Amino acid sequence: KMGNAESNAYQNHLSRFLPEEQSDIDGLFDTLSGSSGSAGAKNAKAAKKTVTLAALQARQSAHTREPLPEPMTARLYNGMKSIDLPGKSSGLTEQIAKEQFVIFMSNLLKGNADEKISIIMRMIAKTGGPLKGKQIQEFTEDLITSVVHVLSYRKELKGWSLENTRDSSSGVKALASELLSELKLPDGTKPVGSQLLETNFDQSVIEDWVYRVPQISVFLSVVIRQGLHVLHSLPDQTNDILNLVPHCKGIKGRGVVSLFDIPAIIYINSHLPAEMQHKWQLLFSSRLHGESFSQLCAHIVNKGPCVVIIRDLDGFLFGGFASHSWEVKPQFQGDNRCFLFSVFPTLAVYTYTGYNDHYMYLNHGQQTMPNGLGMGGQHGYFGLWIDSDYGKGHSKAKPRCTTYNSPQLSAREDFTLDAMEVWAVGDAPESAGRKGKKSILDVDPQAQALLEMAGKSRQSEGLREPMEEAEDDD
Repeated sequence: KMGNAESNAYQNHLSRFLPEEQSDIDGLFDTLSGSSGSAGAKNAKAAKKTVTLAALQARQSAHTREPLPEPMTARLYNGMKSIDLPGKSSGLTEQIAKEQFVIFMSNLLKGNADEKISIIMRMIAKTGGPLKGKQIQEFTEDLITSVVHVLSYRKELKGWSLENTRDSSSGVKALASELLSELKLPDGTKPVGSQLLETNFDQSVIEDWVYRVPQISVFLSVVIRQGLHVLHSLPDQTNDILNLVPHCKGIKGRGVVSLFDIPAIIYINSHLPAEMQHKWQLLFSSRLHGESFSQLCAHIVNKGPCVVIIRDLDGFLFGGFASHSWEVKPQFQGDNRCFLFSVFPTLAVYTYTGYNDHYMYLNHGQQTMPNGLGMGGQHGYFGLWIDSDYGKGHSKAKPRCTTYNSPQLSAREDFTLDAMEVWAVGDAPESAGRKGKKSILDVDPQAQALLEMAGKSRQSEGLREPMEEAEDDD
């Protein structure tokens, strides 16, 4: 009878996978159990193949560089070992049976929060039971580190690399603490700082957290698919993994290191409208294009929605998402999809409050209205402001920006700009199509009119930088 119950549970889990997925999982198990080389299994006819921790680690170190960091391999093993099989005394054996392996894969890749949670609890701590915030933090940092590592190892970063982005170590910690800030106790309170690390969280709280923070499941899926190299080539039922990292265009071979790190790219990209998550293209970099407001305007006007990121002289990193093409005009523009964000020292996104519609503003060469680029708040009190006298800016929020409820993003309220980048997201707008980049004369009709009055033709008409759209950075 017990054997029946066991095989029923096993068959139910197996049936979640498509036939080609099943053979992929079988193949992986055979490879792992073959390399575990347990003598007993070879001798006894009835003995089933099993997988050991050593076999999982051997699969990892069979390569010159491991696809997964060692702590994550141990966590996956603990997760597999935690699966109780009917009629088996659990936890005593150090070996993973095929049923445990398949149920582990089924629950983590196809299951709901309820099915994932007991495995995740054991991946966080072998003992299970209530877990300290510090243990959950270590697990989350391991998970994000593994995602960055395995995507780089499998060459799945789509044109981004660990060389052309900021070092990810501070980004891993920042993303982990942003995800952990969603841990809520049963009474609704969210412990913070050192209090969070010492608080005990029980299974229901962690289950609620996994349910509300989709990144945990997506990251686990990446670690299993790409780390163990299983089901990775088959089309995924969800788009979560597809656009986890957007294709990167316009940075290759230009010797630029982006202000973004990989965890921040993943996090900010997940907050963009779905149709804009597949591609980022570098429009402007102060390192490449010089520190000039007219250069900035020339590179970003009429280029579609984009992400702006700024570093101040104190090393704080922050920016905003503009949902519409920037236009030079003395009115506010954009819509409620715009948001502000911080990347360092904390990672966070601040979305609109409904208080006003001061989403985005860009003006240049006007006598009467402020000249510069701004997002949120109001004239003189923007949540984010870059002055047309390039190099100066402010982030005023006493205590919060009215439009986005963001705090002060820069280290000082009035800051000095150290570096800036603007990335177009999604597909280029039709109008920007093949017309090439606008010169400042296109942007500033007054300058154009003065030239025409003086009878001078526009010399710069033919001297446009070619569009970089065609280049393929992958």
